[in-house]
Amino acid sequence: MGRVYLDHNATTPLRAEARAAMIAAMDVVGNPSSVHAEGRAAKGVIEAARANVAEALGAQAADIVFVSGATEAAALAMAGRALQTAPIEHDAVGAWGDGSLAVDAAGRVDVIDPARTALQAANSETGVIQALPKGLALSDMTQAFGKVPLAFDWSGVDMALVSAHKLGGPKGIGALVLRRGLDVPPQLKGGGQEMGRRAGTEAIHLIAGFGAAAQAASADLAAGKWARVEQLRTFLETHLEAGSKETILIGKGAERLPNTTCIVTPGWKGETQVMALDLAGFAVSAGSACSSGKVRASGVLRAMGLNEAEAGSAIRVSLGLDTTEAEVAAFCAAFLKLQAKHLARAA
Repeated sequence: MGRVYLDHNATTPLRAEARAAMIAAMDVVGNPSSVHAEGRAAKGVIEAARANVAEALGAQAADIVFVSGATEAAALAMAGRALQTAPIEHDAVGAWGDGSLAVDAAGRVDVIDPARTALQAANSETGVIQALPKGLALSDMTQAFGKVPLAFDWSGVDMALVSAHKLGGPKGIGALVLRRGLDVPPQLKGGGQEMGRRAGTEAIHLIAGFGAAAQAASADLAAGKWARVEQLRTFLETHLEAGSKETILIGKGAERLPNTTCIVTPGWKGETQVMALDLAGFAVSAGSACSSGKVRASGVLRAMGLNEAEAGSAIRVSLGLDTTEAEVAAFCAAFLKLQAKHLARAA
């Protein structure tokens, strides 16, 4: 068996549909802001992709603002706004919020004032899914989009963030989704692109890839393909628990994304685990990819009540639609062998 990729929450492999759409878009010559036939053709690529993203997300096409990713979407949505957040938010949102909201041991957040709150739909490290209250100001739907059913129009949320590379699209493209009638002041000013909300000539190949990936992800979700992934996740967790009493599974009793397992072995540093598993041929992470390389305990797990040592001893395994049972079984065997070696040395 070759290398096994189990870090899909960090980024997913590019879907064939997205690759094909991007290659086709690269041959579209015109500038989308030009009024001639070539420009209109380029604009048509963007609007077709916008419709695909909107349909997959349960939103209206006019409510989709294409940006470089969820980080830029968060800045566009939150600049100048004082929003309450919990310390489990991704840094892209947490950097703009106050981190004041309480988190329970299962990773759920108690929202006091929805209209002044940003709350993620699902956590990238634990997979824990939040119950989004009506009237919520903002939700980071990046991890949930494409994995669990979402309908922006029915959610009652004012604004949402999504990113293409979490569902098989290209890196470097995402969207801010706005409730009809709501607007945001542009942070990038110049031309009138994206309905005046985000200036700059659009990267039509990335947008095309996003649209194709969103459409394909929506079809996979409707076909029930994530149910098989959830079964694999159960298989993984059952084997780990049976193989070692030292293994703690975070958020197991809560509603979670179907592909995400957060594993704690107290005293075994997460970054050490990641390196050992990498050498063994398995790609996992010690938390959010945007926090990799930062030697610190997970703020998400600390907010859930774990102590510093426990929070620093976590890894995340995130499966994908193409992950096989053989790959999961091989990971379990490798993890338990490495864990046993660590425990023996620590004894």
